[in-house]
Amino acid sequence: MNKKLSINDIAKELNVAKSTVSFILNGKAKEKRISDELTEKVLKFVQEKGFQLNYLAKSLSTGKTKMICLMVEKISDYFFSHIAFHLEALAYKNGYKIIYCSTENDPEKTRQLITLLRARHIDGYIITPPKGVEPEINALISDNLPVVLFDRYLPTVPTDYVGLDNYKGTFDAAELLIKTSAKKIALFTLSSVQSQMEERQAGYLDAIKKHNLKPLIFKVPFENDTDTTIKQSIQFISDHPGLDAIIFATNYLALSGIKAINESGLNMPGDISVIAFDDHDVFNIYNPSISAIAQPLDEMAKQLFKTLLDKLENKVRLKDVTKVIIQPELILRGSTKQV
Repeated sequence: MNKKLSINDIAKELNVAKSTVSFILNGKAKEKRISDELTEKVLKFVQEKGFQLNYLAKSLSTGKTKMICLMVEKISDYFFSHIAFHLEALAYKNGYKIIYCSTENDPEKTRQLITLLRARHIDGYIITPPKGVEPEINALISDNLPVVLFDRYLPTVPTDYVGLDNYKGTFDAAELLIKTSAKKIALFTLSSVQSQMEERQAGYLDAIKKHNLKPLIFKVPFENDTDTTIKQSIQFISDHPGLDAIIFATNYLALSGIKAINESGLNMPGDISVIAFDDHDVFNIYNPSISAIAQPLDEMAKQLFKTLLDKLENKVRLKDVTKVIIQPELILRGSTKQV
């Protein structure tokens, strides 16, 4: 063809309705109950002709790009990558595409990413925000762009939030360890003012206080590399002889901490019991396997997407703010003594 192929051209060539072609190209074939045979026929034709949707032109005419952004601390992290996997499937099923990006918990990088994405006419945002980006997120909301925060929130930003009951997770974990007769229980956490880390610390402290025990908190600098965290963990364990249990506030702190425990010559759970916040596939491979405070990733992704989609499709008013708190699951494995 000498001219650019249009949806109208495709419809005429294949003798199908323009709306049918549009639904197929926008990922809504199953939703509109279009047969797999016809869907495959259209997709094969447009692939052969090199047709591409002009999303910018489409956004100018409809006001929508059908693109959403998932902005997280680190997309390679086990928790965030699994959330992304579930979200992508939900988005595709509903005719949306996702752009992923990592902030590295850097406010300046986050600001630059928001500026870039706004220029791309992104329809909505799912963000795990670092402190310091409140003005940028408030600006998105002021411009009627749906924003859902997750994993951590910003107290001064009035927007939707989906997260875990972090307090209950560490409170229940500490209670369980105390029932196994543990008296010297440490919390390994990040040196961070992020809301989810503060909630996890609060749950631990309240459980320890309830039983008149002494709190032991090791705060790991966020910028630490793995080797440094392992060395510092070994030192903390050495400085606190008789330590009989550790709660790790993240799974990656647990991975470093378990290595430190092994290098300290301690056995789990005989010498020391371990519970990690956020489950991980490798925890089942360890010997003994590692107990965990698990976040229901599938449920969290469903709630995140539903909350955003309701705003995108005007099922809920933009100014109406919802807060969804999901309950954790304490999974007991071999690293924890039996009650």
